[in-house]
Amino acid sequence: MSLNATIASVTARIVERSAPSRQTYLDRMRRAADEGPRRAHLTCGNQAHAYAAMGADQGALAQGRAPNLGIVTSYNDMLSAHQPFERFPDLIRATARANGATAQVAGGVPAMCDGVTQGQTGMELSLFSRDVIAMATAVALSHNTFDAALYLGVCDKIVPGLVMAAATFGYLPGIFLPAGPMTSGLPNDEKSRIRTQFAKGEIDRTALMQAEMASYHGPGTCTFYGTANSNQMLMEFMGLHLPGASFVTPNTPLRDALTRAGTERALAITALGHDYTPVCDVLDERAFVNGIVGLMATGGSTNLLIHLPAMAKAAGIHLTMQDFSDISAVTPLMAKVYPNGLADVNHFHAAGGLGYVIGELLAAGLLHPDTQTVAGPGLERYAHEPRLTDGTLSWNPAPRHSENDKILRPPSDPFQRSGGLSVLQGNLGLGVMKVSAVAPDRHVIEAPARVFHSQEAVKDAFKAGAFTTDTVVVVRFQGPKANGMPELHGLTPTLSVLQDRGLRVALVTDGRMSGASGKVPSAIHVAPEAAVGGPLARVRDGDVLRVNAITGELTNLAPDFETRDPVQPDLSDNGAGLGRELFEIFRQNVGPATEGASPLLT
Repeated sequence: MSLNATIASVTARIVERSAPSRQTYLDRMRRAADEGPRRAHLTCGNQAHAYAAMGADQGALAQGRAPNLGIVTSYNDMLSAHQPFERFPDLIRATARANGATAQVAGGVPAMCDGVTQGQTGMELSLFSRDVIAMATAVALSHNTFDAALYLGVCDKIVPGLVMAAATFGYLPGIFLPAGPMTSGLPNDEKSRIRTQFAKGEIDRTALMQAEMASYHGPGTCTFYGTANSNQMLMEFMGLHLPGASFVTPNTPLRDALTRAGTERALAITALGHDYTPVCDVLDERAFVNGIVGLMATGGSTNLLIHLPAMAKAAGIHLTMQDFSDISAVTPLMAKVYPNGLADVNHFHAAGGLGYVIGELLAAGLLHPDTQTVAGPGLERYAHEPRLTDGTLSWNPAPRHSENDKILRPPSDPFQRSGGLSVLQGNLGLGVMKVSAVAPDRHVIEAPARVFHSQEAVKDAFKAGAFTTDTVVVVRFQGPKANGMPELHGLTPTLSVLQDRGLRVALVTDGRMSGASGKVPSAIHVAPEAAVGGPLARVRDGDVLRVNAITGELTNLAPDFETRDPVQPDLSDNGAGLGRELFEIFRQNVGPATEGASPLLT
């Protein structure tokens, strides 16, 4: 089928808008590529330092006739998603040696867990950690001894930060190797029910802790479809994973086989071989459009609306919220995975997974089929799934029918005719709403505002019984300049309880809600943020606000709204404690959330 007209036109305008910066970027990448393999430019002393600890690999490294892979790893053993990476360097080095090549751990990057810091002060470092990861990766690769890179990362800010760096070093080939999701534990809807019970005061903390431990119980990513698993989807749609690599559980024969295959493929696509595939050729405008389509078709995390523009900027490409909105309008919602449904990512994978989704979207003309990928030219390769038979890895066509139509449906019979995103705009600014889990009768909320400056203040008001009527909860001064834009996911149980009581409630904030946001209509990432005098700084208690996900309206109906002076809060408490002092320069220089919220790329 021919390419959908809207997908084609959005891509064309991205290409036109980005032409000057993209050409500058590509020229820079070509000049770097023309210099040839990296180690050829190092002195003997440079190289001796780089190879001193490599034992039996020293000879192969010094000769420089075979590829040397640089491993950038986010391993730590506190995060379940990244703990499996402990084994990966040994697997990679052994595979490289078996192919006459070498591999070195170039460096590590920090990997914090939003699940640990959720609702805590440390969450104020979370978004900025993405840019630190990009910088740390640059430091690792600056040794300039590598012919390709293997990027080991999974979770929320880690993959976007690694992609930003991979694009910056875009003349190098690079492959992303995931660790996979943990096996299924306590069902996500049961976990949500218990959290709501705790918010109502019906159960104690012991019962809550038991449920949480039963949910997060082993190595691998959390099994709901939050930012971590949305990242994995994105890497397949954009061609940076091997096909079908995203949702294979850790420490299994198939996962190890995929890690070895990723290593072998990385060796094959270096400039020393005959299939040179630099990252800059993979990450073009079509790849980013495909990634956005995947995000909409699967109901993925709203955090990617921040990360994708930042990743694209690193490759000289400029995305706007209108691009997301227009793509969403023509992309059917094919998946229902928690928090948009009851299934987890393991159920999604068993029902057909990404191979099914990509195959169906290609057949419907909703994806660019002709992109370059790390597996080779053409996205059709990703409509296949890996199999391990008698120790041999192969790829077979993915199912062309859903194994469970409560989890996966074809574009011809989707859960929704358009994607899971609505862009909202009005005199309150520009924001977005994830509507895939919001009941249709709540897509429009018009009610008086209650204004807060922290999620803790909202919870305190809830505990005091202050919410008795329909309300639009405004939580402002939560943007990147104010305090680093922490997730406000802790509000989800509170607002859900109010909604379950029959109240019509919505949230409007310049903060984030995360990929785990659910059934309460939430206009998030509102820009300009309140800390720079944005419209939310002029909202007062009692103002009637209209939040309309159907028409895309985000409006304060007060007649004097435009003439008010913005509130000027004291934000000095946001600048110290748990390392926040070190990030003051980030807060001063960060751009708006709608443009990627990066202090590095403006």
